[in-house]
Amino acid sequence: MPPAALGAALHALPRSTHPDLLVGFEGADDAGVFRLTPDLALVQTVDFFTPVVDDPFDYGRIAAANALSDVYAMGGIPLTCLNVVCFPADKLPGEVLAQILSGGHEVAHQAGAVVCGGHTVTDVELKYGMAVTGRVHPDRIYTNAGARSGDVLVLTKPLGTGILTTAIKKRKAGEDLIRLVTSTMATLNRDASEAMTALWPRTRAATDVTGFGLLGHAMQLARASGVALELHASALPILPEAESLAGWGMLTRGEKVNWEYVGPTTEVDPGLPAPRRSLLLDPQTSGGLLIAVDPSAVDALLAGLQERGTLAAAVVGRVEDGEPGRIHVRS
Repeated sequence: MPPAALGAALHALPRSTHPDLLVGFEGADDAGVFRLTPDLALVQTVDFFTPVVDDPFDYGRIAAANALSDVYAMGGIPLTCLNVVCFPADKLPGEVLAQILSGGHEVAHQAGAVVCGGHTVTDVELKYGMAVTGRVHPDRIYTNAGARSGDVLVLTKPLGTGILTTAIKKRKAGEDLIRLVTSTMATLNRDASEAMTALWPRTRAATDVTGFGLLGHAMQLARASGVALELHASALPILPEAESLAGWGMLTRGEKVNWEYVGPTTEVDPGLPAPRRSLLLDPQTSGGLLIAVDPSAVDALLAGLQERGTLAAAVVGRVEDGEPGRIHVRS
């Protein structure tokens, strides 16, 4: 759903109020958080989408990793998962569904979460994902609202999954590239979250980068935190061939929608090449975490990410005083 339309719909909804509702939908956070005891809160989220790769098992893995990511972005630990399936039973055999669910189960097991069941409906278009419940300490929740002026922005996964999956659909990607982007999307954000939470409270805010692209999710973080951001386009971690494929027109429809969302509050250096701008707007499937970290902890965070195998992590910008939500993209 286009972000502007989604925002308008949410704005019209009544606000849920409860003394134990710690995070609702007002700040465009990745998940809701509800306190059970002084030391325990539940993190709850749901996400599902249409296939981004041809292999059903890999599709299940990617969709599960994507759904689990919201819990990791809040600093939580996944506990349980429920499958959410829309399945065209008149078009696809049951083995396809079995493979999708098997892929999702494998990644949930990797995350240490239990798949409790789920719900399936017949639909004209295949969709799969998960509703996930996790746990977090009520005093250690990461939201969009914690960034402070002077913080450094770290991105933990390379950009370009939307561009590359478009190339896959158009049969313009080779087998090696398909394996690489599949592996990237199916990789959990668990290690990145562990590196982040190990440095609490010097890591202050986080969001995962998904459908609204890096610029869209960065803007939400800036608005909620009441700050402005500067992003360094030259520092972005990028998947191989993504930039060149963007230059050849392997773009998603979501890029235009995302620019309509962020354009009014975003200044882009005139010299920035169009393919690099496309990467900033590219809708990501199971993207990385964008973390706001105190400058004194940047080296420790990067070291912790490296130690856990999150090798693409990079400093991509900083937090500044300014109009909330405004972003300056430097080339």
